Amino acid sequence: MPTRTETSAPQHAVRFPNESVAYRAARTQLLSTEIALRRQLEAVAALRRALPLGGEVPEDYTFEEGGRDLDDTRTVERVRLSQLFQRDGALIVYSFMYGPEMAKACPMCTAMLDGLNGNAPHITQRVNLAVVAKSPLERIRNYARERGWRNLRLLSSHGTSYNRDYQAENSAGAQMPALNVFVKRGAQVHHFYSSELLFAPSDPSQHPRHVDLLWPLWNVFDLTPEGRGTEWFPKLSYAGG
Repeated sequence: MPTRTETSAPQHAVRFPNESVAYRAARTQLLSTEIALRRQLEAVAALRRALPLGGEVPEDYTFEEGGRDLDDTRTVERVRLSQLFQRDGALIVYSFMYGPEMAKACPMCTAMLDGLNGNAPHITQRVNLAVVAKSPLERIRNYARERGWRNLRLLSSHGTSYNRDYQAENSAGAQMPALNVFVKRGAQVHHFYSSELLFAPSDPSQHPRHVDLLWPLWNVFDLTPEGRGTEWFPKLSYAGG
């Protein structure tokens, strides 16, 4: 039986009501590129998994954390980076742009964390997950209560150099939306991965898209004729919503 080559158009028998020959031809061509993209995504993921260990963390950072109940305003605990490994697997840390000098939290980070909050119970079945911001803990938790973020492990890096060391703060003190992955080998924590697309030049009319793979919002828009566009951005609230 002949096998489909990498360059031949994929074939299947699925059709939809009243589609034209021109539509099917264009859709088949698109399917070829979607298959290529799927393969490329796996190739990139394989390269990422094969990364050697990054550098040892320079210190076992101490974060502030409240009780898991956001309505508990009295509990303040201190937890070290190494203690965030509560199960086998890597530790994913997202740095939320909400510094002590910011009047409001970042709308983009907020939209991403709205979705991550829903997925957190699934994610933490396999890996460790935390969200860090530089604002004082009480401010972070008040905001999380407003958003309904009851599934995220929320930490304050206030008073530490974590944000600066792991590219969540630039030299001017502005907060950056960094995503970092850490691994633990024995008692030692190593950096493993960072979303460095944030720092690489973007193509014209594109944004860095450094956390696209874990942010469904933009992927949903990409399925539509309108696409994600270049002018629309999430807001903290919407009139009438």
